[in-house]
Amino acid sequence: MAPDILSHNLETVRRLTKQVRIQAKYDRSLEVLMRSKRAGLRTKSGIMLGWGERQEVEESMDDLRSVGVDILTLGQYLQPTKAHLPVAEFIHPDRFARFKEVGMAKGFRYVESGPLVRSSYHAEKHLFDL
Repeated sequence: MAPDILSHNLETVRRLTKQVRIQAKYDRSLEVLMRSKRAGLRTKSGIMLGWGERQEVEESMDDLRSVGVDILTLGQYLQPTKAHLPVAEFIHPDRFARFKEVGMAKGFRYVESGPLVRSSYHAEKHLFDL
């Protein structure tokens, strides 16, 4: 039995992947999502903002759309412990709203974007609204 949605998060933009996700590879994550989509699954990915990304968020959106990702979540990174990377920037809710507009215009079927959004945010909507 296949999952309703396969979720695999990029977590951050290409430039920051090594710093944020020590053992992950940006392109490998895209390949996982591409193979999942080719297998006929609905796909979902998420990016946390506030690590110090610049104009790269839209580039990551383009990368995700290029492999057919259906659903995108964008949320604010919050440092869980002092051992984790610090927050570089708190993103204003208006920027999150703009990212949602941009994501929908790029062709995502559903975009959740806001400071408190996490990858499972409103997950039940993603099942029934697609």
